[in-house]
Amino acid sequence: MSVKSKCVDTLRILSAEGIQKAKSGHPGICMGAAPIGFEVFADFLNFSYNNPKWDNRDRFVLSAGHGSMLLYCLLHLFGYDVTKEDLQNFRQLDSRTPGHPEYGRTAGVETSTGPLGQGIGNAVGFALAEAHLASIFNTEEYNIVDHYTYALCGEGCLEEGMGYEACSFAGAQKLGKLILLYDKNDITIEGNTANTFNEDIVARFNAQGWQVIRVPDATDLVVLKSAIEKAKADLTRPSLVICTTKIGHGSPLENSEKSHGAPLGEENLAATKAKLNWKEEPFEVPAEVKEYCRKIAEQKLNAEIYWNEKFSKYEQEFPELAAKYKQYMAGYEIDYTDLLAKFDFSTPEATRVSGGKILNELAKLMPNLLSGSADLSPSTMTNLKCSTVFTPENRAGRNIQFGIREHAMAAICNGVTLHGGLRIVCSTFFAFSDYMKGGIRLSALMDIPVIYVMTHDSIGVGEDGPTHQPVEQLIGLRSIPNLKVFRPCDGKETVAAYISAFTQNSPTVLVLSRQNLNQNKESGIKALAGGYILDDCKGKPDVMLISSGSEVDLCTAAKADLQAEGYKVRVVSMPCMEEFEKQTPEYKEHVLPCAVKARVCVEAASHFSWHRYARDYGEVIAMKTFGTSAPAKTVFEYFGFTKEKVTEKAKLSIKRAKQGK
Repeated sequence: MSVKSKCVDTLRILSAEGIQKAKSGHPGICMGAAPIGFEVFADFLNFSYNNPKWDNRDRFVLSAGHGSMLLYCLLHLFGYDVTKEDLQNFRQLDSRTPGHPEYGRTAGVETSTGPLGQGIGNAVGFALAEAHLASIFNTEEYNIVDHYTYALCGEGCLEEGMGYEACSFAGAQKLGKLILLYDKNDITIEGNTANTFNEDIVARFNAQGWQVIRVPDATDLVVLKSAIEKAKADLTRPSLVICTTKIGHGSPLENSEKSHGAPLGEENLAATKAKLNWKEEPFEVPAEVKEYCRKIAEQKLNAEIYWNEKFSKYEQEFPELAAKYKQYMAGYEIDYTDLLAKFDFSTPEATRVSGGKILNELAKLMPNLLSGSADLSPSTMTNLKCSTVFTPENRAGRNIQFGIREHAMAAICNGVTLHGGLRIVCSTFFAFSDYMKGGIRLSALMDIPVIYVMTHDSIGVGEDGPTHQPVEQLIGLRSIPNLKVFRPCDGKETVAAYISAFTQNSPTVLVLSRQNLNQNKESGIKALAGGYILDDCKGKPDVMLISSGSEVDLCTAAKADLQAEGYKVRVVSMPCMEEFEKQTPEYKEHVLPCAVKARVCVEAASHFSWHRYARDYGEVIAMKTFGTSAPAKTVFEYFGFTKEKVTEKAKLSIKRAKQGK
């Protein structure tokens, strides 16, 4: 047996042992795809285990994230900070080897994967970022940005619609440094894929503009290596390498769905070791394997050394370009103190229009800012006027046309952000954020600052009707941990929302209106607190009117009427609940004093977010049904979003608070 074959068997056994010890996991893919993972790491992947974040490393994405133990074993063999003890702690509390790969937890893990297909989208984002940065910084003499992205997927990733979306986009963009390795074992949880996945994959990917290469038996490392070399050589299109494998290879459960999502069992593990002639103690790596992989890992360090030397020469010959590169990678620190003063928000304006102006001003200050849309930039106002469209012929373009692919768009933006050196904004209509939920959730889980612009924010969409009128989306996104959802009431609050998005690491959703909104005299940077007193009264208020977005106008109009009747009214704008909840108890009490029990919360969306602010005697004016098709003004009136209704509910809340019921 060759030492390379021994390395592959080591990956199989270590994976099976870790999963068996954890009594949980997916041994099938780890054992079947072991040759693929080994070949990529040993013969192709440029990496530095001493510096896992080295700029010009090749990226490896395990899109089939349930095969995490295989990735951890690869990292262990090739020198990353993944120890024997880490392998033994697979899937345990606070371990560096969680059930699915988690970005930021394990050295060498490029992205969080598990929801199938997401990793393919991330990989496309990595390749897009590489292509864009290369077009800016590479010269005839120096390829400063020059790396590949490898992604390992299975049937599940290719069955998911978002995998199709992402691959279609990658083919259209001719991302030639993207190599997708397909672990073709024809098995899913329910058994053979004959009933569910029997399309011609070769024809499908050819039609999408990919190079397709077959490897009839992935255990043949010579053929596998040749296939990947062929994939690397074609820079005009992405490549799919179809690797035929056997799930659970070498075990009594080989080719069975029983090896997919459960440990082999002690007897089957013992039988596997016997078949592979495995003599080592549990979690021990054979000496020849350890030495072989160590030498490869040490040799890999030369790539970073060589790149550093090349960059030094590059810096001498192209100092301005090198300085710009460093700025890209470090991120631009913008002085936002005078940003608001750049805009004249004196007349009614849709916040999508305000947002477009703000984004374009920021794009001038941040050359590393990209913006993309799911075929809606003329409506979302997110096109960067200072740049062109990213195409195969124009990699320097900063406007990304994702096509009508919301789900893939979110995943691709995650990949662009994770790559480093770039910031990205993507946009669509708010109702379509449902298509993006998986990607948005992963942005939040990974704590990466993707900015999502969602326009046409409410029943104010009007004539397009309930299919295009978001109702439940606000509460849905507000429920995601670590995600900020800003719904500004005017241009000045929109400035604050953008400042928050660009000065914090968490992802942000900007929910912007289609219809014109009034500009409030007292709005502005105070919105950074998430909630603040927009319009106050003298002394203790009789009632507080609390709202976000377009409905703030209703509250200020209702205040005027209530005030004329002798009531003391405070209007509170609440553009971002998440930021408001971060404030001190003293601040929150200042804005929403407990002693003021009469409250009205108003938002043209689901009521579920608001009861914590309405409290016992408050009233909530919100949506409990879907919308309807009619002119926007008519729709608002039909569902009770009028100043008269706010006034009525305010009086009712005052009465209830006085009566204590």
